[in-house]
Amino acid sequence: MRVLAMLDGTLADADGPLIRADDLGLLRGDGVFETVLVVDGRPRELGPHLDRLTRSAAMLDLPPPDRAAWERVTQVVIDAWDAPGEMALKLVYTRGPEFGDGLPTAYALGLPIGAKTLENRVGGVTAVSLDRGFDPAIVERAPWLLLGAKTLSYAVNMAAMRYAASHGADEAIFVASDGSVLEGPTSTVVVVSGREMRTTPPSSGVLAGTTQGALFRAAERAGWTTKVEPVQRDDLDSADGVFLASSVRKITRVRVLDGVAMPECEPLHRELSALYEAEYAT
Repeated sequence: MRVLAMLDGTLADADGPLIRADDLGLLRGDGVFETVLVVDGRPRELGPHLDRLTRSAAMLDLPPPDRAAWERVTQVVIDAWDAPGEMALKLVYTRGPEFGDGLPTAYALGLPIGAKTLENRVGGVTAVSLDRGFDPAIVERAPWLLLGAKTLSYAVNMAAMRYAASHGADEAIFVASDGSVLEGPTSTVVVVSGREMRTTPPSSGVLAGTTQGALFRAAERAGWTTKVEPVQRDDLDSADGVFLASSVRKITRVRVLDGVAMPECEPLHRELSALYEAEYAT
């Protein structure tokens, strides 16, 4: 099942034509997007997702997104979704057609969660660390690189996932040229040691994680220490657990990293998952 709606709230045929052939989101990846998890009709972290959409749009000099319109179209898709359980809701915002009227293209698309993702939530994943090819110090000096923006230019990210798959892994973890951990191609890395959680700061050129943010809020209330600070690749090897957080993954544990088995952490994974789910229990 798929549900498609334009920003004005009009439902459209998800199998019909939508994007013009000269749309700059299609031709050049010139646009931004977000993926929101919807569980039983309730969107998770919609506010933080729209905040991030706005930040990404600003980095690309796109017109500021109409937040109220995005909230409305989100509800339109949710109301039209008649399947039980979960949905991935993609919010897409491009610069629009190259030879159009100058208005952006904007729509929301509801999609099912893949079976493999659901399986990995329970069983964990294998991962490889891959060089991302930049030093975090470049982020401030070169804003045109758009590091930390969630753009439609995901060819590198998808290439990394294919490379990981070709080497027998489910996921990849990007590492900067200074040896610091960045993020997954479509996830945030969370490192746990004792009762402390750590994740990489957005100043390193990574996305501010919405799911990671929810986990950290819940963990702090439960007495955990949380830190947003640089993490070194070696820290992953000595951690009690390494996790990938994203809207569709929720909190997924890394079982094997670069061919080496990680410490057994199923009880820890259950605890973190329970903390995360507690954010949405009422």
